Amino acid sequence: MSTTVDRKQHIKVRESQLEIPSDRAAITEDFEGKLADAQTQLEALQTQRQELERQKIALEDLNQRKQEFLNGQLDLTEKFSTAVTTIERELFESKQEIDDLDQTRAAFVNHLNRIESLNPEAWPKESLSIELQKALIVLDKAEEEFEQAVSYFAGTRKSNVFGGPGGSVRGMASQTDFQTMLRNGLAFNLPVIILGSIALLIYLFK
Repeated sequence: MSTTVDRKQHIKVRESQLEIPSDRAAITEDFEGKLADAQTQLEALQTQRQELERQKIALEDLNQRKQEFLNGQLDLTEKFSTAVTTIERELFESKQEIDDLDQTRAAFVNHLNRIESLNPEAWPKESLSIELQKALIVLDKAEEEFEQAVSYFAGTRKSNVFGGPGGSVRGMASQTDFQTMLRNGLAFNLPVIILGSIALLIYLFK
């Protein structure tokens, strides 16, 4: 009696064991499916990681180019700002020099016309002393203004306009002072010389 029961139980156990392979197949299939999904997700993550790396490299390159641009922009801004300021200063100084030269030219033309208009041969003898005194004053004034112009432009780029650098102004001034003194002495003594000459001629031809 008990033997029969044992056999039945043994048989039931074996039948249940025969059902296991079908469950294992399902489990294996499910595992393989999950593994495939995991593999797909891993590949997607790998692709995303590569894309992120590419974007990172592109961003770093972009930032580097941006920094190069900012450095170049700052450098050129400083260079052009300095150049513009220097050019504007040069233009202002050049315009000032041109204005000064134009005024000097006008003054020189005026003196030149007055000097060229002086003609001692046409002066009446009776007013020769007075006319000569006036003429010498004209020359002195013209020479004084010429010296002032030379001194004013000495050391500038326009100093060569007056025949040389400004360093020779002192020598020119000394020479001019001597000439001025000589002319003034001649002007003061000329009437006496003329009167004495006339008196001498009258005495000789009596």
